[in-house]
Amino acid sequence: MNLRTNERVSIELEDDGVAQVRLIRADKMNALDADMFNYLIEAGQALQNMKGLRCVVLAGEGRAFCAGLDLSSFGRNRGDEPPLTERTFGNANRAQQVAMQWRKLPVPVIAAVHGVCFGGGLQIASGADVRVVAPDTRMAVMEMRWGLVPDMGGIALWRGLVRDDVLRELTFTNREFTGLEAHAIGLATYVEENPLDRAIAIARTIADRNPHAMRGAKRLINAMADKNTADLLMEESLEQHPLLGSKNQMEAVMAGMQKRKANYEDV
Repeated sequence: MNLRTNERVSIELEDDGVAQVRLIRADKMNALDADMFNYLIEAGQALQNMKGLRCVVLAGEGRAFCAGLDLSSFGRNRGDEPPLTERTFGNANRAQQVAMQWRKLPVPVIAAVHGVCFGGGLQIASGADVRVVAPDTRMAVMEMRWGLVPDMGGIALWRGLVRDDVLRELTFTNREFTGLEAHAIGLATYVEENPLDRAIAIARTIADRNPHAMRGAKRLINAMADKNTADLLMEESLEQHPLLGSKNQMEAVMAGMQKRKANYEDV
């Protein structure tokens, strides 16, 4: 089911609950301009409460995942936009939400990364729960090249993924690295020649699990960076208690015992 398509982003929800989200500004290597920011946020809002959604695959069409900020945006008049310090999306400003919203979605997000993944594009990919990257992908924490700091949530998203000194070096020098190096330093989960195929396969596996448990697992893992041990133990119990003996949990048990595909009730 094709839910929405515009000149920047498309969303298609498949029968198994996997949503294919595509950056479709291929002629500009999916570079981020004001319209791309707006449509990406609209996509995140559409997915947030989408009935039947179980997993998201995020990818870019054409030669790149995302080349980062469209350079023409540097000269754009910000007009009446609120200051960056204003929290317009919960804990984030507009630019941060473009990347953080994938981590905030209630279902897992798998990014399929190829071609070029620079600056804001890397921060968007980092918002995914899992990143499948082509080995020859060109990647960079690009902002220092333009006299800026990463400001789309990257530092928060890279916490726990990349060793501190490695993150500093990548940020300070804005050097390019490949998908192979991204895997070695923790920014890529898998390296695949065809990242989209692998991302879709992972998403379909996730979509075949109890959707209530999957959402609970994502909430728990999201909490891991900020909560202490005692709080995490309580969060774990709070998530598990309503799952035990629930209809979907029992269906998972029966499907496993009977070696058949589970038939879950969607959230």
